[in-house]
Amino acid sequence: MKGRLLPAQEGVLAEQLSADVGFFCRAGRLLEKGRSEWQDYEVWDTPAFGRLFRLDGCFMTSERDEFFYHENLIHVPGMAHAGLRKALIVGGGDGGSAEELLKYPGIERIVIAELDEKVVEISRRYLDAVHHGSLDDPRVDIRIGDGMQYLMSDGPAAGERYELIVLDLTDPVGPAEALYSEDFFRASNALLADDGALSLHIGPPIFQPERVRELVQRLRRVFRFVRPYFLYVPLYGSLWGLATASNQLDPCALGADEIERRLAERRIARLQHYNGAVHCAQFALPNHLRALLA
Repeated sequence: MKGRLLPAQEGVLAEQLSADVGFFCRAGRLLEKGRSEWQDYEVWDTPAFGRLFRLDGCFMTSERDEFFYHENLIHVPGMAHAGLRKALIVGGGDGGSAEELLKYPGIERIVIAELDEKVVEISRRYLDAVHHGSLDDPRVDIRIGDGMQYLMSDGPAAGERYELIVLDLTDPVGPAEALYSEDFFRASNALLADDGALSLHIGPPIFQPERVRELVQRLRRVFRFVRPYFLYVPLYGSLWGLATASNQLDPCALGADEIERRLAERRIARLQHYNGAVHCAQFALPNHLRALLA
């Protein structure tokens, strides 16, 4: 949901968050850049974020802060579920979401439907601190191709049912735009188990409020429970929105003590951000966000 690249300055990586606001960090050392079939890519070693990955001039992930959103993208719906077994990640070629899912003791199969094979290749080469080997775990099935085609009624996922579908995508422009449509949300809903959930980024409410509002409205036209939640993501330079949508699961119904009990019972460890108190706090919306999402 972020903007395009600001004019290049020597030694600086910058990105617009809106027409009037941007975010930058010192570049450090360029490790690799090029163009895949779909997009421009860069990998940098930076002073603030360590190894950092960009697509089409937009910050995607870094090894020092990926846990802020990967943990929350997975564990907010994951803790609400009785026991994840099968999950589908659309996008997520860096392996960060898969790494979090593999912490669940009952997980049997994770499908990563990633459009760009280069993203997986780059992650294997440079971003071990993000995926921690998850891309090569035998439970992870990587499918290179269009996520929309994968999920539609006549696609490879036809007949499958998942407890969790994760949209770990680039911004809703270009190749990813259709993956934020109401039609795609309905196609995702059709592949969910009765108690399944969809999890996704919805963007920066301060700098792109209309986009955040529209995505939540689309979700509400498809799912019974739609729960937006917000946290600060350092690499994105902003308060950032995620959402969980389901017809049965309501993460807001769980208190902090119950989250802590489930984390202990499922032996989910090595968490740097998510815990019971954080789970509950992220759903506490200030008045300006309540008004935006009303």
